[in-house]
Amino acid sequence: MKAIDAPMVTDLATLVQTQPVLANLLTQAIVPVPPVVLRDGGVIQEGFDSALDELKAISEHAAAFLIKLETEEREQTGLSSLKVGYNRVHGYYIELSKVQAQQAPITYVRRQTLKNAERFITPELKTFEDKALSSKSRALAREKQLYDELLDDLLKAITPLKGLAEGLAILDVLANFAERGITLNLSPPGLTYQSELIIENGRHLVVESMLEAPFVPNSVQFDDALRQFIITGPNMGGKSTFMRQTAIIALLGRTGCPVPAEQAIIGDIDRIFTRIGSSDDLASGRSTFMVEMSETALILNNATKRSLVLLDEIGRGTSTFDGLSLAWATGCYIAEQINAMTLFATHYFELTVLPERVETVKNLHLTATEVEDRIIFLYAVQSGPANQSYGIQVGKLAGLPARVIASAQEKLASLERQELLQIDPSIAPAPPSPPQQSELFQGDAKLLKLQGQILGIELDQLSPREALSLLYELKDQLQETH
Repeated sequence: MKAIDAPMVTDLATLVQTQPVLANLLTQAIVPVPPVVLRDGGVIQEGFDSALDELKAISEHAAAFLIKLETEEREQTGLSSLKVGYNRVHGYYIELSKVQAQQAPITYVRRQTLKNAERFITPELKTFEDKALSSKSRALAREKQLYDELLDDLLKAITPLKGLAEGLAILDVLANFAERGITLNLSPPGLTYQSELIIENGRHLVVESMLEAPFVPNSVQFDDALRQFIITGPNMGGKSTFMRQTAIIALLGRTGCPVPAEQAIIGDIDRIFTRIGSSDDLASGRSTFMVEMSETALILNNATKRSLVLLDEIGRGTSTFDGLSLAWATGCYIAEQINAMTLFATHYFELTVLPERVETVKNLHLTATEVEDRIIFLYAVQSGPANQSYGIQVGKLAGLPARVIASAQEKLASLERQELLQIDPSIAPAPPSPPQQSELFQGDAKLLKLQGQILGIELDQLSPREALSLLYELKDQLQETH
């Protein structure tokens, strides 16, 4: 077998030295599965100390001794009412009825008189009582003494034991890394001292484990020329997964663990900052937007060039213009002042012009497509900005009513038409004020109501007769609007 040049393995072999004498001592002294704490006993192995075994036997077998004593005393005295008992006040006793108490042997010493019985104690029972009542506490004390003596013996070999523990801990981690690397198809990363992060076909292990379909891997590269990526694309399109997997790969790689990627070069990352998700802190009087701004402030005030920053939406909790302005200013500040490695996901398409201002910023987008008016997520990261956010399609996928979807589509078309007219008034005549509905339903509130009725019809649920009747009814209503 070819020798492997692995100095760390040689060092571990030096640390991990067997200790057969101590191992034998611990095997004899300690039970295989000891309790968590010593105060209740049960730590020292049976057979290790005869005095401890005797004390435990007295405590554990007290009931059997009393039964045996009662049988022997009945046979010796011939007194049928004789029985042996115990109470907390008077301890152990031999009880006889009033009649048979007169025949008690001379060795019986009266201890207590009851209405219908007499209780006695004997020298043998007294000796057992002294042992039994104190055996448990004495057993615990003896066990504690033996345990302390065992620790003193181990303390003499503390240096090799510490080395053994350290070596085994390192081997445990390395063995786990190796097993996970083979099982999960991970790759050893290259580590550098530069401010860089290059991931080729990275994956998110948790998401991957929950998918039936193959996971779509994606790549990313931070270097001196590229420091920030503006990520656009539809909701549920994979933006958050892409961002999180980048941070997880960076973190795993810096610990020395193989990473879920075909190849990875991970530079000197001092910290990972995240601004992901939305939550409030009502107990402290902070709204969702205030929490978002506080997290963003923490990042802007503490991130460095060697930091990895994940920003998943900025400015959602306020007005459109306020939110857009804050998101724009945040992206510019990170790119121009901090220069941290940053993934910035946003639905503000206005931020996609930031690369025109800062050379180290680049646009990325998660792909999706529409097939028969349905959105299909492709989860692939590509260069450039997204051409739309597919928000209405996602709403439809979530189950919003058809009337709401139709109304949203009309409003979106109206807003887009107004935006185009602001850019180039020659594109189309200026829309009337107030904004109109689609050409099919231009008119007053009656037409809008009629539109809603039509959109709400479930055609597949109608019989031929019902469909024909509905058609006549709609025709009559349409004629009434003219």
